[in-house]
Amino acid sequence: MTGSPSDMEHLSVAMTTETVGDVTQTTAVNAATSSSSRGMMFYFQCAAIIIGFVGTAANALILYCFVGSKQHTKHMLIFYQNVLDFFSSLIMAITYLLKLCNLHSTGLGEYLFCVLVDSEYLLWCIITASKVNLMSLTIERYLKVVYPIWSKKKLRNWVIYSVMAYALLFGFVHMSAATFPTSAVIDGVCYAYAFWESPYARLAYGIFWILFVYFFVFILFVFCYWRILVVVRRQERVMAGYSAAGSNTTQSQSQLHHIQTTNVIKTMILVTAAFAVCDLPVTVYNIMGFAGMLSSQDAGYYISMFVSFLYICANPFIYAIKFDPVKRVLLSLIPCKNTPVQPIEAVEMAARKSTKGTAQPHK
Repeated sequence: MTGSPSDMEHLSVAMTTETVGDVTQTTAVNAATSSSSRGMMFYFQCAAIIIGFVGTAANALILYCFVGSKQHTKHMLIFYQNVLDFFSSLIMAITYLLKLCNLHSTGLGEYLFCVLVDSEYLLWCIITASKVNLMSLTIERYLKVVYPIWSKKKLRNWVIYSVMAYALLFGFVHMSAATFPTSAVIDGVCYAYAFWESPYARLAYGIFWILFVYFFVFILFVFCYWRILVVVRRQERVMAGYSAAGSNTTQSQSQLHHIQTTNVIKTMILVTAAFAVCDLPVTVYNIMGFAGMLSSQDAGYYISMFVSFLYICANPFIYAIKFDPVKRVLLSLIPCKNTPVQPIEAVEMAARKSTKGTAQPHK
């Protein structure tokens, strides 16, 4: 989940191209790209391919664990987030592998290669959908913890499915509107995100993209998870009161629910924190680009994009370490390893025993 649908080549084109008639100026800028920059681009493409394949394998394993632990029906948006990360990784690997091969064609094939591969259209459709889904996931966690009664009545499965469909639809509609009207092939050269109606249109889009994909998302994360933590601490005080009153059944059930909720919240806080850290460098770089402070590719851009792409690959490891259901399935895959009972399993057993004990009639 990176910060902009353009790599620096596209960004430099957009900064130097005012109208369609400025293609000569754009070509001069691209021709001035240093050999060292092209070398950095080659290493970045290789790194992106590696990240893509590692992310694909890791996300596939996490998806298997979700299905194996039956959590894909309990946490559908989290499962969907991993589905989007899986396809983001796969498309990233394929896109940069095709770029590295430097394939050439003519006619319609040349145009399609430009808008689908060179512009990274498909990759950014899924990445944008992933950002929207991450925001939806944060709002869902917020509603379930802060307004549990209302969320049980309103957050039906059809609502969740609609949100999932909207995230994917938004990604494709947004990127289609940004890619196809502004990209073209001229004299065998692909100019992606280059032809805007005016400099103001380009600037307006840049401001919208930066505000939407980082600052608005970051503010939403901070507000929602701050409120969630406040409510969770309040619940801990209530549980302490139950413990003092000696109600074993109520205490066990409350503790089980609290542990499950806290585990999910901690996992999602780490996921969103990783997003904020990994996307910050490329966001700053894009701000400088749209402000006209950059004119060509350099090592800073490729490093910031590399860090941003790492987020897609890092997510599966966060789930493997912090999300208990996924962690238990992963441990079960290790041969000849006796996995101890996790605390949440012990609480589940205690809660069931307590409930059965209270349900039995006295003789």
